[in-house]
Amino acid sequence: MTGPRTAPGAPLPVVLAGARGHGRWHVANIRRLEAEGIVRLAGICELTPLTEDEFGGELPEQSADFGALLDSTGARIAVICTPIPTHTDLALTAAGRGVHILLEKPPAPSYAEFRRMADGVAAAGVACQIGFQSLGSHALPAIRELVAEGAVGRVVGIGGAGAWVRPEEYFRRAPWAGRRRLNGVDVIDGALTNPLAHAVATALALAGSTRAEDVAGIETELLRANDIESDDTSCVRITTARGGSVTVAATLCAERAGEPYVMVHGTTGRITFWYKQDRVLLQRADHGPEEMRFGRTDLLENLAAHLTDGTPLLVTPDGTGAFMQVVEAIREAPDPAPLPAGAWRHVPGEDRRVVPGVDGLVAAAADTLSLYSELGASWARPAHHLPKEVSTR
Repeated sequence: MTGPRTAPGAPLPVVLAGARGHGRWHVANIRRLEAEGIVRLAGICELTPLTEDEFGGELPEQSADFGALLDSTGARIAVICTPIPTHTDLALTAAGRGVHILLEKPPAPSYAEFRRMADGVAAAGVACQIGFQSLGSHALPAIRELVAEGAVGRVVGIGGAGAWVRPEEYFRRAPWAGRRRLNGVDVIDGALTNPLAHAVATALALAGSTRAEDVAGIETELLRANDIESDDTSCVRITTARGGSVTVAATLCAERAGEPYVMVHGTTGRITFWYKQDRVLLQRADHGPEEMRFGRTDLLENLAAHLTDGTPLLVTPDGTGAFMQVVEAIREAPDPAPLPAGAWRHVPGEDRRVVPGVDGLVAAAADTLSLYSELGASWARPAHHLPKEVSTR
């Protein structure tokens, strides 16, 4: 299925599903690419229409009916930035009309829903890019080249760390926020699966283990300081099929906000990648530290280039299969344990909960490839293990 036709060289018409919240970032990005003549915002799908004041200018066509909007606008691309449980059905609605897709992360709340989406998109013959923006960073191939050259010796593991702060109202921003399930449907909105999902996906990318079959086993420790269902302080250790180890620790209850990063541990050095900043630090034996900064390729721009000149996609659904195995392990794990009252405190005037000492624990987990319980956190419970036989179907 080829989808609607666009005149050669004409901007590709885009429909955005979900223009509020994080969707505002997509509005700004689409406007940037509009100015370059690459795309054109043809429509917005929202259950409650945007006002011109809210949008900041003249509005394109709007509708709450996504399929009808794709039809009426002749969209070539659909950008889907809606609640996690809606991703699969909306992606398949677009695919069924031959419309190509940029799907926000996480792509689905369960591995079964992910497979339904990925298989349906493949059968329809449309392109689908998953919105892990960090995977467009030019730092990734540069780090892979450093590793291949032996800059840090033999790689012994990949660590990831994210210490963020979020007010309690963050978990009230939408009905699905902070939920594992809503009305009997999986949501799986947690620190590792949504706000700090890039840390997991980027660490897996640096491990060269991005496909579902690249995962051999997963251990999770899921906890919460906030009065929510999902985890706000958690860690995961992934054993890859080639025998490597990827450990990522995250919290939304940090004492102070830090830049998330992933770290390649080698026998003779380490490479730290602050993925939101595209900044890399190389530290190795017998050398001074070397800092490098890189550009990045925007994923919507990459998708447009794929459609116009065949440029390879940067983040295909299959390239997020390993991340979805992590989502599935978190979904199947016992519900996150509430931290004991003495393990967290309120920050006066900031409406947020802090876990004292968690910033150091997050960093130590990434540094030593250890779980919280192995680092002696009094409030951590031993890891829940997903069996080694991880399903890839």
